[in-house]
Amino acid sequence: MIGSHEELGPANPIGAALDAGGSGITRRASGSRSIARMVEPHPLSGRALEDRRIIHPEQTDRAQVDAFREIRTRLLALGGEGNFVTMVAPISPMSGGSFVARNLAAAFAFDEAKTALLIDCNLRNPSQHAALGVDAASSGLIDYLEHPQLGIEKILHHTGIPRLRLIPNGRKREMSGEYFSSFGMRTLMDSLRTRYADRYIFLDGPAVKGSPDARILSELADFVVLVTGSGRDSPSLIRKHAADFDPRKLAGIVVNQLP
Repeated sequence: MIGSHEELGPANPIGAALDAGGSGITRRASGSRSIARMVEPHPLSGRALEDRRIIHPEQTDRAQVDAFREIRTRLLALGGEGNFVTMVAPISPMSGGSFVARNLAAAFAFDEAKTALLIDCNLRNPSQHAALGVDAASSGLIDYLEHPQLGIEKILHHTGIPRLRLIPNGRKREMSGEYFSSFGMRTLMDSLRTRYADRYIFLDGPAVKGSPDARILSELADFVVLVTGSGRDSPSLIRKHAADFDPRKLAGIVVNQLP
């Protein structure tokens, strides 16, 4: 399921390379959200977003923006009418999986009728809080799972991007698989996806190579998007790790054009 890719310029661009593979996803989302009330108190300027390597609607590098918009369109075609959860995970470390997850979530937030939620599930190498400028040392995913009395609202952070929220990793832990398979994690995901029908959730997952954590995390997702750095993983390695996932969930593979 390796899609083709194209050169899109020098700023760590991405190949829009998703094959349509997922099907038969059960929709459980219900209710609606007043998006007009989802205020972003300190929106980031276009220049600030570009400095952080985050796409935005007015960006002059349209090739990069359109690549993520194309992936968004393909996922929406697979997802049908309801919202869904997408796990984005690199095959090997340092392949740009977090970059892809962050910008894919941003692309969904372009649509004024949708909201996006990015959850940093890369427990060994969390990066979304730093990339988005969020100070969340004690109010993230792991803090909630260990102390659910915190409440979900305490771990939802503004990002400076309209209609995009972040749940950072929180305190760093090594036992990621155990957290992902816990009852608390499943309950949290059910709550997040059913509370608002317009909310699309993106899980920034750990590298597939060398650990079962991404496969465990994929059980919570409707779709899986794998990321490979251009020239980093051999075709045989990509096929090997792609086969680790439910083919009904595997939406495709993104080739990230590393600088």
